[in-house]
Amino acid sequence: MTAKKPFGLPSVKLVLLAAVAGIVAGAAAVYVKEAGYGNGVGEMASSGQCETAKERAAALTPFTKGQVAAMAAPQAPISLQNVSFKGPDGQPLSLSNFSGKTLLLNVWATWCVPCREEMPALNALQKSMGNDKFEVVAVNIDTGDDEKPKAFRADYGIDKLGYYRDSTMGVFNALKKQGLAFGLPVTLLIDDKGCLVSAMNGPAAWDSDDAKNLIKAAAAL
Repeated sequence: MTAKKPFGLPSVKLVLLAAVAGIVAGAAAVYVKEAGYGNGVGEMASSGQCETAKERAAALTPFTKGQVAAMAAPQAPISLQNVSFKGPDGQPLSLSNFSGKTLLLNVWATWCVPCREEMPALNALQKSMGNDKFEVVAVNIDTGDDEKPKAFRADYGIDKLGYYRDSTMGVFNALKKQGLAFGLPVTLLIDDKGCLVSAMNGPAAWDSDDAKNLIKAAAAL
């Protein structure tokens, strides 16, 4: 069966949406509070724990351009390794289960039009670059059962991304309280120790050369 295409937003409109997200992100998304907010989000890194992430974020500055220009580094080191959700079989997972991999954590929902638009690009990124050093971890936050997200994945040919779910929306709410999420989609680049490197709100062309170059540099592929 031929996979459906997303809503077909013109590429120019998608870029404009991402540009607006970049303005918002530049103004506020890098604000990190010192208090934690459940679900393992917002844990300030212990001394030295995420210092390499800070250095890595600085090194990636030349690669945060074009389609991924909205990616912004946090002002303070922050560990996300205890962020939790469920895996393909409903088993509890956290980002600590992916230790050793650079991750692109994407939070999305089927009712979010920009999320649906960028999901095939995330699927393509995982297909072309996913390996033992890098993975796209797309966490769906639809409430209720699995019917809608699974139907969307089947209809739109999302076959390379692992099936990760958080029907409580805990991941998004925790990120929101930390000033890292203002809406959907939200995407975070996380190093192999579970430390936040950079984040953006809004969609991006994740199958673009700009995105691939950023990932190559981040994961040293």
